[in-house]
Order: sequence, then structure tokens, then C-alpha cells
Amino acid sequence: MIYSRRAFLPLVALAAAAVRPRLAFAQAYPSRPTRWIVGFAPGGGNDIVARLVGQWLTDRLGQPFVIENRPGAAGNIAADLVVHAAPDGYTLLLISSNNATNAALYDNLTFNFIRDIAAVASISHNPLVMAVNPDVPAKTVTEFIAYAKAKDGKVIMGSAGTGGIGHLAGEMFKMMTGVNLVHVPYRGNGPALAALLGGQVQLLFPSLASSLEFVGSGKLRVLAVAGAQRAEKLPNVPTVAETVAGFEASTWYGVGAPKGTAAEVIDKIHAAVDAGLADLQLKWRLAELGDIPAPMTPAEFRQYIATETEKWGHVVKFANVKPE
Repeated sequence: MIYSRRAFLPLVALAAAAVRPRLAFAQAYPSRPTRWIVGFAPGGGNDIVARLVGQWLTDRLGQPFVIENRPGAAGNIAADLVVHAAPDGYTLLLISSNNATNAALYDNLTFNFIRDIAAVASISHNPLVMAVNPDVPAKTVTEFIAYAKAKDGKVIMGSAGTGGIGHLAGEMFKMMTGVNLVHVPYRGNGPALAALLGGQVQLLFPSLASSLEFVGSGKLRVLAVAGAQRAEKLPNVPTVAETVAGFEASTWYGVGAPKGTAAEVIDKIHAAVDAGLADLQLKWRLAELGDIPAPMTPAEFRQYIATETEKWGHVVKFANVKPE
């Protein structure tokens, strides 16, 4: 069928009229304060990263990005709130590695995280480290594997809690190396580190930032960095993956929004976050926490979340981990 130019012009006008409100909304966003939901109590890594980036977004976009802490169920309460919020860009979620592990740990969630949360922007990665008490004779990952196999079932691995990223990193290490370690969970990273320093446990996978003050004093020994690359603050320490191919364990953070949020709004927030990750002052503040900026496109971040969810799902199934 052939349309005349006169008949075609109204169709163009209609299409333009349909697009115009969305463009106007995106250009106006944000026109009021945005709630940024954090699934953990104030003062932790999740909260601090959100507040640093939230202040940048406030200054950059001209409206407050208000941090709202909704702790509980390892971040699931906050995720559920955002999943069921209006997809208008005014309710966001601080996504973290917990959201990837929770998908495997909890079998009664009322949402599918990958399906129901739109990936907006990746912020940073904070690598874990493989740390041992100095009384452990191993100086390398290879030596530790041999040590653990020689003491089959007698080496104790601590963690900040069952199902946390440090626990799952240890379980992944067991899965990939065949060593038999006894897991002892503690109530938080501080008590777990104290147990490592006191010799009650021999191995821990804590964050890089929480470990640094003890490395220089010789109170603990870092055998390897569990991130994808060597850490700038420990340049001579290898990664676990240099010995155990494919091993990687980091805490990571990003921004999420309810499914159905307009692409124009997602792009605007994403561009502002990426600008922040290129800002020297914000990069320095993140580096103080041990965080490495990890900008990705929304599509790349969505794929990363899916990959992490699948990876930790295999570990949870292997170790038969149940949340406390």
C-alpha cells in the first residue's frame, strides 16, 4: 500500500506527540527528592557508599537523593520495597552483592531480583582478601591448600555470618580446591577478625579495607587478594585466581530501580553516577573504603548481576548453605 505525503504527516505528528511527554519527563527529572533505599543499618559499607554517591547525585542533579535505611533479611526487605514502588525514578535501591547471593539463599522471596529490578548503574567493587593467622605456616595459596589437606577437617575458617559474602567465598574456595575446612560463623566482621587475630580460626575472607591495618603490624598475613585483579594497596600480593583459576569474590555496589522505569530516567541517573566515578575527590573517598570504581552500562550491569547470581547459586547448592 502506498501512502501519500499528506496522509503520512499526521502519523508522524502522532508519533512525535507520544514521545514528547516522556522526553519532557526525563528532562525534568528529578523535580523532587528521590528516596534511595539501603537494606542495611547506617554506618556499614553499603550505607557509606550510598551516602557518598547520593551527595554527588544531589549536587549534580539539583534535587536531594535521600538515603533511607531499611535493614532486615540481608537486604530483602529493602529490595521488596523497591520492587513494589512506582517506576518513576523517585525510589531507588542500593544494589549489592547480597542481592545476588540472596537469590540462592532464600527460597521464599516474593520477587525475582533480576526480573523485577532494573539495573541502572554499577558503582564499585571492594575485593575480599584471603587472610590467615601468622601461626599458619603457609605463605602462599598453594602452600595453604597443601596445609589444609594435610590437616584434613582440622583447619577452621571463620566468617562474619552464615551466608555472607565472606562465608560463601570460603565455601567457593573449598569447592574449587577440594580442601576440607570447618566453618565457624561470628556475628559481624569485627568479631570474626578478632577470632583470626586471636588464633581461634586460621582462615578468613574479610574485606581489603578492614584488613589493611593488621597487615603492616604483622598481626595477620594476606596470602592473596580475592578480587579480579591485584589491589593497588597490596601490589605485591597475588590474586587467588593466579593459583585457583576463575576464583573471584568481591563486595560490590550499584543503583537499581523498579522494573518499568523509563529508559530516559535510567540513562540520566547512570550518566550522573559515571561522572561521579570519574571525579577525583569521589574516587579518593571510595578508595578510602577499599572500593574500586566499576562503571558499566545498564546492560552490562544487568548481565553482571545475572552472572554473580548464577555463580553464588552454584556455591550455595554445593555447600548446602541455609540462612540463619
